[in-house]
Amino acid sequence: MSDIRHMPEAPTHSAAHEAGDVIDRHRHDDHQLIYLSTGVLAIRTARGDWVASSDRAVWVPAGVWHEHRFYGRASFHTVGFPVATTPLTGSSPTVVAVDGLLRELIVACTEDGLPAAESARIRAVLGDRLRRASVQPLRLPTARDPRLADACRIVEDDLRTPRSLAELARAVGAGERTLTRLYRTEFGMTYPQWRTRVRVFHAMIRLAEGATVTETAHLCGWATTSAFVDTFARTMGHTPGTHRSAAADRSPHDGR
Repeated sequence: MSDIRHMPEAPTHSAAHEAGDVIDRHRHDDHQLIYLSTGVLAIRTARGDWVASSDRAVWVPAGVWHEHRFYGRASFHTVGFPVATTPLTGSSPTVVAVDGLLRELIVACTEDGLPAAESARIRAVLGDRLRRASVQPLRLPTARDPRLADACRIVEDDLRTPRSLAELARAVGAGERTLTRLYRTEFGMTYPQWRTRVRVFHAMIRLAEGATVTETAHLCGWATTSAFVDTFARTMGHTPGTHRSAAADRSPHDGR
């Protein structure tokens, strides 16, 4: 694709971004770890959409194009890894759970003016922790079949309106069995599983933008706030209130 910028080295740095900021489509010859200590970042690639936040980092392998959009005021940290020293394997982006120690290692590694010897020691421990970190499956895969892509677009354009698979199939000119098969073969999940994932994905963004838990539940299609809280907690491992607070919180390390 001609509109992809080639930036050979993946930088190791930190930066502040405002809500709505965009980093255009680009790729690196290095691997890159992307983390937000505050705010939420939606990362789009040819293989799907991913979310980086205060408890999840996204690993982007070398050569994979990606573009970013920030939601909420964000503290953005990236760590570049030469391909010869990769702590993670695989050719597709991966979401990595970030605990307290991993968070502090990422933030420390991206400090300005870090002496080379200290940087090397931090990177060594960071690599060890990444190899042991749990991988989180939350992503929105990109549909290849145009009928499936149209069905997904209809749902995402209006999350508040529940739509049956039969209704979607009629809208995109496909049989219900065909659409069922496409969800399973392309996404590896059922339509209800995908719809839950897309609602949680957008709920993370709404919460980062400052919406209340109740507002987010309504905007993303849950009948009750309690149902939203239960689904979000089971999917993410913490409540939407905790996610909202973490996205807005500013630690002593942030704000550079």
